[in-house]
Amino acid sequence: MTPSPKSLILALGLTLGALNPAAAFDIDAMSETERAAFRAEIRAYLLDNPEVLMEAFDILDERQAAAEAQAESQIIAANSDAIFASPYDYVGGNPEGDVTLVEFLDYRCGYCKRAFPDIEAMLEADGNIRFIVKEFPILGDASLLASRYAIAAKIALGDEAYRALHDAMMVMRAEVSEGSLQATAEGLGLDHAAIVAEINNPQIDATISLNYELARALNISGTPTFVLETGLLRGALPRDQIEAAIAAERSAN
Repeated sequence: MTPSPKSLILALGLTLGALNPAAAFDIDAMSETERAAFRAEIRAYLLDNPEVLMEAFDILDERQAAAEAQAESQIIAANSDAIFASPYDYVGGNPEGDVTLVEFLDYRCGYCKRAFPDIEAMLEADGNIRFIVKEFPILGDASLLASRYAIAAKIALGDEAYRALHDAMMVMRAEVSEGSLQATAEGLGLDHAAIVAEINNPQIDATISLNYELARALNISGTPTFVLETGLLRGALPRDQIEAAIAAERSAN
């Protein structure tokens, strides 16, 4: 990818610092002759030593990544209660676990479905992860219907019913509709009528609205997105990458 002009300027500044850390001068104070000579010297140096510029870009990337990670951590800390302690969310895995992993998901998201078996296997194998589901329907009306139905099941029938329905919808191949949700619930032995009776419960609106607000604050625009106290993991990442992030958080704590 071609570097942007801004990146080139920043990288050049880093390069100049590497060439002469003690130098401090005002380039605007140079005469045109001095400025032309200076530019020629820099150009000649970079042509002879292009690896210096690449090193500067690497430093710039590292600094930007560190700044972004720090900003994410600050936003997570500022919204900690809503992210990790909302009374409306389903808490699975080990509720007393030493690390909390939060997933923003959409039941119609193919990447969420792809990640689901790995997440389940990881929770089972680790045994000490507190897992929170954030209903984040962003793929249209059918996604919103699925999330409302799942939350209604939690309100009407409790956490175990929610967990069973959640798991079933994560592997469901049929398009989400009232009929497919009813068939899924009844196939699990759940009371569809009791779920439907809660489908317009204001708590559902409050739950989904809060998750949308958190997503905006955290700059989450896609699913799945995972949140730890130390940062975000975006996309259907390999299981070992998520496990590495969890191990790093444990070490940090």
